[in-house]
Amino acid sequence: MTRHLQYDNSRSKSVITMIRTQISLSEQEYEAAKREAERLGISLAELLRRSLRNLVPPGDEPPWMRFAGIVSSGNPDSSQQIDDVVYGRKD
Repeated sequence: MTRHLQYDNSRSKSVITMIRTQISLSEQEYEAAKREAERLGISLAELLRRSLRNLVPPGDEPPWMRFAGIVSSGNPDSSQQIDDVVYGRKD
């Protein structure tokens, strides 16, 4: 049975449709994945979603979009100073 779930992300005012599915893992795969998710501070589901995003071709979006949002500068204004973030501040 496939169930479609919708989440309302109130920050961006968008709705993300997700499909719930099941997978089978060996005990070793499951334990390793749980440890990695815990190490990263994320859920097992999020770990698996991130892993799939890295393996599955992105579809219609440009290839570089696969990497959008994976780097954090720690600066909340970094999007306004992207050249400084990417290339370093010019002195």
